[in-house]
Amino acid sequence: MSDPLGLIPNATQTGTDAARAGGAQRTEATTAFRDVLMQEIEQVNRLQKDAEQAIEDLVAGRRDDVDAVAIAKNQADIAFQLLLQVRNKMADAYEEVKQIRV
Repeated sequence: MSDPLGLIPNATQTGTDAARAGGAQRTEATTAFRDVLMQEIEQVNRLQKDAEQAIEDLVAGRRDDVDAVAIAKNQADIAFQLLLQVRNKMADAYEEVKQIRV
């Protein structure tokens, strides 16, 4: 049986080796997910700051390309909405895991 998520320890390993290997895989997967999530949050934050700066520059008269400012604002809004949906899905998954009886 394949285990794409790495949650089932290898059957040929002994108990402590399997637990150690499973823990290492879990830690690596958790770290990788956390890193990806933090990178995406930072990217959304950067897009929002860029959009705010573009709006400030437009209002101050330092730039005159309204289209680019509108595009930057829309990119920041879409990125934030996507991040919000990911958060909602993660909260839903957490609630489903909480409902599992052990």
